[in-house]
Amino acid sequence: MAKAELKTRPTASPVAEFIESVENERRREDAHTVAAMMERVTGEKPKLWGTSIVGFGEAHYKYESGREGDWFKVGFSPRKANLVLYIMPGFRDYGPLMQRLGKHKTGKSCLYINKLDDVDMDVLEELVAKSIDREHWGSASA
Repeated sequence: MAKAELKTRPTASPVAEFIESVENERRREDAHTVAAMMERVTGEKPKLWGTSIVGFGEAHYKYESGREGDWFKVGFSPRKANLVLYIMPGFRDYGPLMQRLGKHKTGKSCLYINKLDDVDMDVLEELVAKSIDREHWGSASA
């Protein structure tokens, strides 16, 4: 199977300008906090992917189905309803950590947080750090 052509790609748009454009003040402040934490944990500079996702690092993935592509290792988006963190390996291996995180919801690789005050930032940072470890990418290879 050929490499997937994703619509969401890294852009040259300034991340700081994107974060400053977030209308909700709390969401904007939380976005600055998460951006600083992710940059510290990953050692990578943020890139704006598409029009609304801030990603850190890049990894090549290949699924057993043969589908493959390139994506960020970890990222976030300050959406209107929630702050969404993209934890690419998903949450299957993080049960005990997720129980200690605080108020949140999850999708396959999405962590939905209303506000950072609802979660334990040390646990969130640990989750981000573990998620970028190559061993935790499952069948994908970084």
